[in-house]
Amino acid sequence: MPSLEAYRSCLDYSYAPGYFPATECVLHVPERCRRVLLSEKAAGTEAAEKLQVLCAGRGIRVEIADRALARISAKENCFAAAVFAKEEAAPAPGKPQVLLVNPSDCGNIGTILRTALGFGVTDVALIRPCADIFDPRTVRASMGALFQLRVKTYVDYTAWEAENGPRPLYPFMLQASVPMEEALRDALPPDWTLAFGNEGSGLPAEYSLRGRPVRIPSNDRVDSLNLSVAAAIGIYAFAARSGSTD
Repeated sequence: MPSLEAYRSCLDYSYAPGYFPATECVLHVPERCRRVLLSEKAAGTEAAEKLQVLCAGRGIRVEIADRALARISAKENCFAAAVFAKEEAAPAPGKPQVLLVNPSDCGNIGTILRTALGFGVTDVALIRPCADIFDPRTVRASMGALFQLRVKTYVDYTAWEAENGPRPLYPFMLQASVPMEEALRDALPPDWTLAFGNEGSGLPAEYSLRGRPVRIPSNDRVDSLNLSVAAAIGIYAFAARSGSTD
């Protein structure tokens, strides 16, 4: 088998570090899982044995690879990882969607992926420039939710709109916005899309003209909410209103 490199975005494969993300990869996209790496320290543990059984049932190679694990993970306690082929999937028409515009933090993206899946939203799109959805830090933060979602990155908003068509867009921003509760009084279309901006700068001003801008009301003790927190509040509220959380 070819040697494994530290992750770079130009590679056609990435890593799902950690027992749970690796297990999610094997369970949900076994056809993309090239092999599973285990540490010698994992021998005999319940998690390692479960992962080995799953791999055996799906014909996935398992190998002891402590050096490779050290290269691909910045964490010393990484005892397992799945090596998987990168593959994007276009969002499905007629379904709720989360649109992330220029997010820069892998941890935030991963957390939002996990939140979206937890509330029944299985389509996520990103607009460049943005952090890499296949970076192992993103995959680990998502706890493997990436493998149950349709996720795609677009070069710009025009490219996203060209593929997805006109969709009811709810940009989360301050400019010309209404409180989220007000927007939720109306019946929601089945293909609602929530747009969130960069951690520092938020959404560009032109997004106020691209949909119905909404904001999450808060007191004046904080100037803004963390991106992943704001996304969690918005996704939950809209999914609960439309019944997507069931």
